[in-house]
Amino acid sequence: MEENKKKKVSFPHMGTISYAWSAALRIIGCEPYVEPYTSKKTLSLGTKHSPEAICIPYKLILGNFIEAIEGGTDYVCMITSPGCCRLGEYGKCIENALRDLGYEAKYIEMQLYDGIKGMYDFLKKVSGTNNLLLFSRAIIVAITKAFMLDSLETKLSYYRAREIHFGDSEKHYKKALEIIDKHDTLLGLKKASKLVDEEMKKVEIDPERNVLHVDITGEIYVVNDEFSNQNIERELGRMGVQVRRSLTLTSFLKDAIIPKIFRKGETHLQRAFRLAKPYLMRDIGGDSLECVSDVVYADQKGADGIIHLSPFTCMPEIMSQNIFPAMREDTDLPILALIMDEQTGRAGYITRIEAFVDLMRRRKRKNLSDNTAKKQNVEV
Repeated sequence: MEENKKKKVSFPHMGTISYAWSAALRIIGCEPYVEPYTSKKTLSLGTKHSPEAICIPYKLILGNFIEAIEGGTDYVCMITSPGCCRLGEYGKCIENALRDLGYEAKYIEMQLYDGIKGMYDFLKKVSGTNNLLLFSRAIIVAITKAFMLDSLETKLSYYRAREIHFGDSEKHYKKALEIIDKHDTLLGLKKASKLVDEEMKKVEIDPERNVLHVDITGEIYVVNDEFSNQNIERELGRMGVQVRRSLTLTSFLKDAIIPKIFRKGETHLQRAFRLAKPYLMRDIGGDSLECVSDVVYADQKGADGIIHLSPFTCMPEIMSQNIFPAMREDTDLPILALIMDEQTGRAGYITRIEAFVDLMRRRKRKNLSDNTAKKQNVEV
């Protein structure tokens, strides 16, 4: 009886990534153990057993694993990376921390830039089998879901900024997530895509509302995890701001996982090397290169502003923030830099966002007034 028991496999939260990973694990015959979404309890557990100066993603991931193990998972899975970012060291540090705490769950790593092979090897380790067709289907379904989830979040941002009843779009968004989660086949996901569109269109909106457009960039974990960034997208939506993120799960997949022959157009990393060149000539780790390029991109696309989110003590993002003043000489774009850690107070955080939104609105009205005056002068 014990031999037929499905292996429970857990992974850290980051936005909606659990929906994609869960599908892959179900397909290969494992049971995804999705621990409760990151909370103050998670942060407290992670902080208690972490070095003081370590960044908040490390603390939250460790907290996720502790909750998962105490909930009965058999495996905890972590992504690791080479290069300048401390992420490459986090895996071993977390593994040692869990061992020191006396936990016996098995620890597995997936190499970030090993592409499809890395995902395949990871599924092979977790399942203890080697089935090419089954693993290929699991990877394709997981990637397809990831693209659907990012597309859904783009829709959510559009509706949030225009909804008539606050919270209405989020209610339909959660129903749409349930629809995506139910389907683990490509045919099922194709049907789910239509149902998701229909669900989001139920949100009552004001299409004529004067909406601001803001890009969000920064360290990828903090940008995508709503607990880490104190649900900044919801707060901005409440203020009538539509958000765009370049650092997403699918932007990472295009750069690190999907083979070149299947990619369409320029990837985020390729764009980063092209646009960041005048300010940063090489990759210095983390998401620093992408952040610098995102400021240029936001300015080119006519965004009203850009917000940079980073974990406290993250050196690559500190470097990005030191480059921004030089960029302001070439770009007419307001930039708000927010540093996140477990001590970040919500009241002061919201006040800074509100002030930034107010600045962008006044700037937009002034630009509109100046353009109207110029047009009238030309006509005269």
